[in-house]
Amino acid sequence: PVLLGCGSAQQPGGCPDLCECSEPAKTVKCVNRNLTAVPPDLPPYVRSLFITGNPLTHVPAGAFSAQRLPDLSALNLSGNHLQAVEAGALALPALRQLDLSGNALISLSPQAFGDGGSALEELALRGALRDHGVLFSLATLLQSGALRNLSRLDLADNGLLVLPAGMFTALPALRQLDLSNNSLVGLQNVSFQGLGQLQSLNLSNNSLAVLWNSTLVQFRSLPTLRHIDLGHNTWVCDCPIEDLVAWLKESDQVEGKEALTCAYPDKMLGKALLKINSLDLNCSVPMDLPSQLQTSYVFLGIVLALIGAIFLLVLYLNRKGIKKWMHNIRDACRDHMEGYHYRYEINADPRLTNLSSNSDV
Repeated sequence: PVLLGCGSAQQPGGCPDLCECSEPAKTVKCVNRNLTAVPPDLPPYVRSLFITGNPLTHVPAGAFSAQRLPDLSALNLSGNHLQAVEAGALALPALRQLDLSGNALISLSPQAFGDGGSALEELALRGALRDHGVLFSLATLLQSGALRNLSRLDLADNGLLVLPAGMFTALPALRQLDLSNNSLVGLQNVSFQGLGQLQSLNLSNNSLAVLWNSTLVQFRSLPTLRHIDLGHNTWVCDCPIEDLVAWLKESDQVEGKEALTCAYPDKMLGKALLKINSLDLNCSVPMDLPSQLQTSYVFLGIVLALIGAIFLLVLYLNRKGIKKWMHNIRDACRDHMEGYHYRYEINADPRLTNLSSNSDV
């Protein structure tokens, strides 16, 4: 229990008992000190604060006082047992760098940085987003525009399969995005539009099978994107990979593209993507949609014409039988009409009517 305290009797500007402080360097380190709460008496001069390797489970609102820590610019909370970061917990006016890596976050409030915008420039969440719910909370936080000054975002080593749609659309200052060492199977939902400052994108060590043309078009449209890492993915070298191969051959954005190889199918295993040609894939050239529709209409017309010709040929070959059948129908109709005519004459003649009604006749 004694270890839970942090020197509440310290004088203002002093150092908590379980931490190491350097006023000339403006640094405080509380590393592996069995802390379960943020020390309440951190010196106000601190600019770089390390609270790592502790059984710290949550950061409540007001854990870091903006009034007491006006100059705190770098905060490292990695390697703790953090599960929750509450609203307003990180509302620090000078905060530029935040590291939450190596935690097991379950709850991350979209208002963690306060109601207004934050000056944060670097955010590291390596291995901290294993829970799917916290990923969507992060997406909500990023999309809110609260981190518009963010220039570096590290989401590596989180086992991510897919990313929420539009997750990065409100990060106009982003320069470095690290998505490596996840399990991403595709980027169809990911929009890179608006990332006009993006310089580096790390997609290595994922499960990407192909990059579709819609994604490649976005890469081409980013003027400053010059470093893309696609290494160690499970590329499937069949017909859909043609666009990716063509882009790799013409683009200078991909680092180490010569080392990219096929993972499937077996006949293409280990073959370099840059050495693939259309003969290897054995793909027929697809027609565009208008050509397909035109071909369908022509085929339909031919089928209808053929059916019509067959029908006329059948009529011609059976013309005698059809003529006889028509005569039979005509004779039957004539006999039937004569019967109706006879009945009409009987009913119309009163003498015949009286005779039929007189039982003595």
